[in-house]
Amino acid sequence: MIVHDERVPGPHGDVAVRVYEPVGTPVAALVWAHGGGFAAGDLDMPESDAVARRLQENGVLVVAVGYRLAGPGTYYPVPSDDVLAAWRWGREFALAAGVSPGLVQLGGASAGGNLAAGAVLRLLADGEQPPAAVFLAYPTLHDVPPEPSPAAAAAVAGLPPDQRWTAADVAAMYAGYLGGPAGPDGAPAPAVPGTADLTGFPPTFVLTSEADGLRASADEFARRLVLAGTPVFSCCEPGTEHGHLNRPGPRFDASLRRVLRWIEAAPDLTA
Repeated sequence: MIVHDERVPGPHGDVAVRVYEPVGTPVAALVWAHGGGFAAGDLDMPESDAVARRLQENGVLVVAVGYRLAGPGTYYPVPSDDVLAAWRWGREFALAAGVSPGLVQLGGASAGGNLAAGAVLRLLADGEQPPAAVFLAYPTLHDVPPEPSPAAAAAVAGLPPDQRWTAADVAAMYAGYLGGPAGPDGAPAPAVPGTADLTGFPPTFVLTSEADGLRASADEFARRLVLAGTPVFSCCEPGTEHGHLNRPGPRFDASLRRVLRWIEAAPDLTA
């Protein structure tokens, strides 16, 4: 197996990616964006590196994206542009490695899930071919959190206050991504994919954490995908909190088994 860092051309300069090539012809490919509230995270965090290595061990080619983090002078659409550039490059790399176009997916965790979903919306708006399928792990997709289900609210109530992702916490996260509060017309649709028109969105696996203040956003997105006619597989990993792919262990292992089944079987599951 080979792991190597590359620089991908993008509109704001080169984008860092880390490529995880399995032994032999890959069974599938995933372009993968880590989380971190848009303003933190890197290619070495478990949510990026450990996830990629586990998939690589099971024959999946992974292109992990080191997009520019939001901060002073770096706001939407810069991270989104980086993910789009990495997707276009990663898809061509996967095809050249022998992966079928129907087995090249785009995905992300938490804020990376937002960036992945937003990239899909931008591809659709531009008339480009979207990914064959999408994987979103506990994504944040709304700048104003939807109302949680009773079960989700009960799970979050047991968390310490600083781990609950309140509406104020979410607003601050998106203000950091957008460079300030959304204007009177709201945030651009690709920055808040949960509010967008989802017509044409590809088949999607939505993985959530049980005790997660952002869970309602993912649940509402999955519901709206169904209404838009998109095949959806939604699973809540029991006994987990937000960001559980950053904590390798039994629940990480369980989630990655689900992800592998999705990546390899999505064409048949969604036909």
